[in-house]
Amino acid sequence: MNFNLSEEQIMIQDSVARFVQETYAFDQRNETVALQHGFSADNWQQFAELGWLSIPFAEEYGGFGGGPVDTMVITQEFGRGLVAEPFLPTVLLFGGLLQAGASEELKSELIPQIVAGELQGAFAFAERQSRYMITDVKTRARQDGVNWVLNGEKTVVLNGGAAQKLIVLARSSGEQSDENGLSLFLVDAFAEGVNTTAYRMTDGREAANVSLDNVTADAVVGGLGEGFALMNPVLDQAMLAVAADALGAMESLNTQTLEYLKTRKQFGTHIGSFQALQHRMVDMFAACENTKSLLYRAVCALDAGDEDAQRSLLALKVMVGRAGRKIGGEGIQMHGGMGMTEELSVGSYVKRLMIANTLFGDADYQQQRFSALVNAEEQEPAAVAAA
Repeated sequence: MNFNLSEEQIMIQDSVARFVQETYAFDQRNETVALQHGFSADNWQQFAELGWLSIPFAEEYGGFGGGPVDTMVITQEFGRGLVAEPFLPTVLLFGGLLQAGASEELKSELIPQIVAGELQGAFAFAERQSRYMITDVKTRARQDGVNWVLNGEKTVVLNGGAAQKLIVLARSSGEQSDENGLSLFLVDAFAEGVNTTAYRMTDGREAANVSLDNVTADAVVGGLGEGFALMNPVLDQAMLAVAADALGAMESLNTQTLEYLKTRKQFGTHIGSFQALQHRMVDMFAACENTKSLLYRAVCALDAGDEDAQRSLLALKVMVGRAGRKIGGEGIQMHGGMGMTEELSVGSYVKRLMIANTLFGDADYQQQRFSALVNAEEQEPAAVAAA
């Protein structure tokens, strides 16, 4: 498979890499995460000035008109630098849903604000009982005249504490776990009845629980009952971005571990000369390369609309979870006790990989989905032949 970046994509990659190198050293990153909401408003504004926030949006809304490859290039560098700014929740999830289903009036109003760095958003979809089953929704939407009123609670809303606008997944009809009857609603995060409880996740980034008590929605995003079909492609793009971010973290962790083996001495020699550690380092490298290959395959398949795009994406998410666990564990082990301290970035990369595994379904959950998909595809020709 020929996978060459275009000149524009190389420029974007170099731009993000330079930002990480010059302004996102580990100590600076820790200072940034310690700020309110876990990110720097100045950095976010710089993202806007450099054009990164415009990448996935159509040109008529002030965007760059980029695709999955452009997003991958950015998020992979973000993972290398442990960048904490909310590109995933605001641009890819909130902005992606707006672009996919909002009215032209809303798109023209809100997307340029995202591109300019003036609007923070979030997608509230998970609930306490749902775990990874996104269709398990108790939050209800009832019609009140021309308005829709929401009641329920959403959990682990990425960037929920900083968001000015929310897109909320709620059930407008049907039973609790039905795919049909799910709708998306735009909600002002400061509206009456919205109560937000923000907290830090394992890796230091912020999420929030959001309760909705008779909250009047500003608008319906997409058609009523079309929420499931509308959000699936957006979540696929987000899953790719998470995988690219994880790959960047794996690459950095591999590089740091290899450098440590070359400098740390024990028994009068560098520990990198020990064959057992060399073998373990090779295993880490192989896990990273396997993830990279699956990422490239999934990005190309999704970009081209291939029939096996979903299969490639699920396989990638499984590999992200397993390779992340392998590389993270070995990185800590080979750094010894220092790998557990806050003075080194090793532990922060491991936490980043733990969150990457959990977002949108962990490796075990995606393995089950992959197996079910493969079984369904294998049974379909047999059913046709029998008919």
